[in-house]
Amino acid sequence: MTTGIHHVTGITANVQANVDFYLGFLGLHLVKQTGGYEDAEQLHLFYGDAAGSPGSLISFLVWEAAGRGRTGLGQVSEVAFAVAPEAIGEWLTRALSARIPVEGPNREFGEPVLRLKDPDGMIVKLVGTPGVSGIPPARIRAVTLLSDQAEATADFVARFGYREIAREGATLRLASDSDVVDIRGVSGFVPSIPGAGVADHLALRAADAAALRAMRLSLKDYGPTHVHDRKYFLSLYVREPGGSLIEYATDAPGMSVDEAPEALGKILFLPESEQARADDLRVMLPQFALPGEERYPMRDLPFIHRFHRPENADGSTIVLLHGTGGNETDLMPLAHKLNPRATLLGVRGRSSEEGINRWFRRFDAVTYDQQDIRNEAEAFAGFVEGAVKGYGIAPESLSFLGYSNGANLLAAILRLHPGVIRRAVLLRGIEALEEPPAADLQGTEVLMLNGARDPYGRMTPVLEAALKAGGADLTAKTLAAGHELTPEDLSEAAAWLAAR
Repeated sequence: MTTGIHHVTGITANVQANVDFYLGFLGLHLVKQTGGYEDAEQLHLFYGDAAGSPGSLISFLVWEAAGRGRTGLGQVSEVAFAVAPEAIGEWLTRALSARIPVEGPNREFGEPVLRLKDPDGMIVKLVGTPGVSGIPPARIRAVTLLSDQAEATADFVARFGYREIAREGATLRLASDSDVVDIRGVSGFVPSIPGAGVADHLALRAADAAALRAMRLSLKDYGPTHVHDRKYFLSLYVREPGGSLIEYATDAPGMSVDEAPEALGKILFLPESEQARADDLRVMLPQFALPGEERYPMRDLPFIHRFHRPENADGSTIVLLHGTGGNETDLMPLAHKLNPRATLLGVRGRSSEEGINRWFRRFDAVTYDQQDIRNEAEAFAGFVEGAVKGYGIAPESLSFLGYSNGANLLAAILRLHPGVIRRAVLLRGIEALEEPPAADLQGTEVLMLNGARDPYGRMTPVLEAALKAGGADLTAKTLAAGHELTPEDLSEAAAWLAAR
């Protein structure tokens, strides 16, 4: 029976810091970049040895700017890599020099152990393992599961070819032919909460599809399980009695099924089911620099934001403000079509309504918190100033594109902070201010694209009149549309921007 760990999957909120730690510090190899198979708008990175061998792999779902999760019951709490025993001192020196949180060395089950924290706070251990040579980690040595049903969890893991070999305090150690799973009994501990710095699941190795099918039949008492084709392996998912999510994954076809073995991790792949919007996804997924490549440090500004930088940028920047329920990437595909050579700066609204993002609070569909509009407008004006200074953006190169609630905030900023925005496209924008101030908008260019069937369209003429009264160079058009965006929005906005 093929046994052992196939991979461990975690969650990161900062793709660049994640790459810097696992490639730059630990020295692993990036062996695959994909859009997520459950959510293609989520980047999924695999690290491992140069061949992408099962047992060496750790992967991360990128939840950019996500909140911190909580490690607790029913979750992997620690991931350990095997290193040469004589390299422990070298790794301690490296961690201290890199200012990476480190504890140890200590001894666990007779092995020397350094305990590190990755940038999201996940515990990564380096374990001195006999038979390993060199400095970089060779493979995954162990994972630790937290369970309030330790014995039942151990019995469950045993069906995958593990056997108990030792106990140390509240921890049971189970071994396969190549690694170990430590099960720590923690009755009464808090449950796990998904988020950055927390593992999503542990994957164990299956020899082939036949082994996968046989395991699925044997797990019928643990609820429904389904076989998934993840392109690089077939797998099924099941929760063990303590709550941890366990994946059972085949070794084949492996990471080299779509890239040459010597060139793994060079190309971003997307699920076959998402090929119709592949170009859009490549714009939406976060970019990162490999060690040694030019990078653009992110600044600490009042709003969560993300850049998309095209290969041959023309020096222009389009700042994007999403609609209600959107995020900083929603308008990137549209903006990229408007100007494929523009740098895109997507920004996320700070207001939250029943878990969805907005730019300011509202009392009902058309009644808005006026003080909150003013507060957020002031904060956004500060954001623009900080972005211009922090990223070296030429103010005259900036255009602003807002949809719905984002367009409403832009319209408010135009009057509350004249001069901050000199060029704006307002898609389905309305007047949100009850007492808009008079403002000098000379030299400000605005395109308003309204929908003839937009249920909020009755509030559009008021905004048009206010912008004209301020002296804005206003182009307003009503399209054969509702509140939704149409191809005509793209063609009209592209032509308008190209003429500037």
